[in-house]
Amino acid sequence: SRVLLIKGDRRKAQPARVEREHRAGRERECVGLIRVRILVLWCSCLRELAWLRIWNMVDQYALGLILASVLGFVVLYNLMAKKNRIRVSSEARTEGVQTVITTTNGECRSIEGDVDVIIVGAGVAGSALAHTLGKDGRKVHVIERDLSEPDRIVGELLQPGGYLKLVELGLQDSVEDIDAQRVFGYALFKDGKNTRLSYPLEKFHSDVSGRSFHNGRFIQRMREKAASLPNIRLEQGTVTSLLEENGTIKGVQYKTKDGKELAAHAPLTIVCDGCFSNLRRSLCNPQVDVPSSFVGLVLENCELPYANHGHVVLADPSPILFYPISSTEVRCLVDVPGQKVPSISNGEMAKYLKTMVAPQVPPEIYDSFVAAVDRGNIRTMPNRSMPAAPQPTPGALLMGDAFNMRHPLTGGGMTVALSDIVVLRDLLRPLRDLNDAPTLCKYLESFYTLRKPVASTINTLAGALYKVFCASPDRARNEMRQACFDYLSLGGVFSTGPVSLLSGLNPRPLSLVLHFFAVAVYGVGRLLVPFPSPSRMWIGARLISGASAIIFPIIKAEGVRQMFFPATVPAYYRAPPVNCQARSLKPDALKGL
Repeated sequence: SRVLLIKGDRRKAQPARVEREHRAGRERECVGLIRVRILVLWCSCLRELAWLRIWNMVDQYALGLILASVLGFVVLYNLMAKKNRIRVSSEARTEGVQTVITTTNGECRSIEGDVDVIIVGAGVAGSALAHTLGKDGRKVHVIERDLSEPDRIVGELLQPGGYLKLVELGLQDSVEDIDAQRVFGYALFKDGKNTRLSYPLEKFHSDVSGRSFHNGRFIQRMREKAASLPNIRLEQGTVTSLLEENGTIKGVQYKTKDGKELAAHAPLTIVCDGCFSNLRRSLCNPQVDVPSSFVGLVLENCELPYANHGHVVLADPSPILFYPISSTEVRCLVDVPGQKVPSISNGEMAKYLKTMVAPQVPPEIYDSFVAAVDRGNIRTMPNRSMPAAPQPTPGALLMGDAFNMRHPLTGGGMTVALSDIVVLRDLLRPLRDLNDAPTLCKYLESFYTLRKPVASTINTLAGALYKVFCASPDRARNEMRQACFDYLSLGGVFSTGPVSLLSGLNPRPLSLVLHFFAVAVYGVGRLLVPFPSPSRMWIGARLISGASAIIFPIIKAEGVRQMFFPATVPAYYRAPPVNCQARSLKPDALKGL
C-alpha cells in the first residue's frame, strides 16, 4: 500500500506527546554528559600538552593532530544533534496530519478522522450514492427519515440504460432475490389497435434489459449493500436544516429516532431527500409543476397481452400504464390530469375507474382491473416535474428527485439518478481532500454539464410524450397523437430510434429532436395526402406549431447550450483542483519529513 498525507486535524493523542517529552529529556541528559566528558578530555589534553612542552618531548605536528581530533569530534556531535532535532520537528509537524492508506485496488481508507460525506435520504439515489462513495473508501454518514421498507406506487420500472448504470456501480445484484421481472420493451394500445416496441438490446449482454419490481424491496436491497460497508453509517433521523457558516454548508441539524436534536458535520453534504424535499430551496431555484396525478392499483394473477413488456394505453383523457412488478402482480397507473383527483373515501374514485377507465383497458385485463378496483387498495401520487436549476453552494450538492424531476410516464427517473451518481463518482475519485469547499464547489460545476446528455434526453422525452399522448379537443393535437402512434408502428428505425432514447441506451438530445419533428412532418404528410385542402393545410401548420410549442419550452428549461453544445461550456473542461488531490509518497520518503 502507498501512504498518502492529506490535511488533517492538529490534535494528537497525549501518550505520543508524553513519550516524545521523555525522549527529549533523556537526550538532554546525554548531551550534558557528553559536554562534561569533552570538557574533561580537553582539560586532560591541555595538561598533557603543558607537561610535554615542559619536557620538550612533542613538536608542533603532534599538537595539531590532537587539536584536529578534538574539533572533529565536536563537529560530528553537533551534526548528529541537528539531525535528531530535524527528526523530532518532523514528528511534531505531522502530529495533526491524517493518514490515509490507498490499497492496491485504489480504495482510499481513512485511518482516523471524521465523516467525509453526509447523505440526506436513503432512497434509490441516496443508498446507491452511499454504497458508491463507500466503495471508494470515503466515510459516509447517511441520515434517512424512515429505514423501514418503503411502499410506493412509482420508482418500479428501471430502464435498460439504468440497469447498465447499476452494473457500472456494482449494484446489479440489488435486483436479484426480489422477484424482479425482466422487461424487453413496450406495447402501445390505441382505439383497439396495438403495436409492440422492443428495446434494441442486440449489441448488449443477454442479462441487459429493463427491470420492474416492488420499489421498497429494491431500496432495501441497496440499503443492505450500503450498510455492509464498514465506513458507512446508516442512521434513522429527520434532517431539519442545513448548517451554514459564511455561505458554506458545514453539515446538517437533525432529530434522531429518539427525538434528540443533533448536529453532524462533513466537508460535503449531498441532499437526496426525494420529490418532497424540504431542503432544496436553499440549494436551487425550484419550479415544480404538477401536471397530473397517478392512481395506483395492483392487479393480481393477471396475464398481460405481451409478457415482460410495459403496456401503454392511449386513453381519454390521458394514458394508462400496466407493467409487472412480481411474478403474480401487475401495477396499473391511471393518469388523471390536473391537481385534483376524485375522492377515494366517498367512492368517487372507484366509480370513475369503473365507468371512465375500465372500458378503455385491453379486454384481456378488464376483469382483473375491475377486481382490483373492488378490492379497494387504491392509492394516488402527484406527478411532479422540475427542471434542474442549481445554485452552486460550497459544501453541498443536490441529487435525485430533490434536484431534478420529470413526468414518470417514461419511467426514466431512476435512470437519470443512477447516471448522475456515475458522473459524480468519476468527478470525486481523483480527490482525497474535500475540505476546500469553495474550490470543490467550483470544480463540481462541471457535474451540471456532464450529466446533460442522459438527463436532458430523458427529461425532454418524458415531458413531450406526455403532452402528445394526452387527448385534446384540438384537432391538430389529436392528429399529432395519431401520427405518433402510426410513426412508432412503422417499425425499423422509426420505432428503435425513439425506444433507444426512452430506454437510456442512446442519450442523444439531437436525435430526440429529429425524431420528434419527424413525427410532426409525418402527421402533416398524412393530412395532405391524397388531397391537400386548405383546411387540412391549416391543420398541418397548426400541428407543426403545436409540436414546437410542446418541445421548445422543455428544451429552454433544460438549457440549449448545455443540452446541444456542452463542449462550449467552460466547466466542461474543468480539471480536478491540485490542492484537493493527495500526494503519493513512498514509505521511505516519510522519514525525510
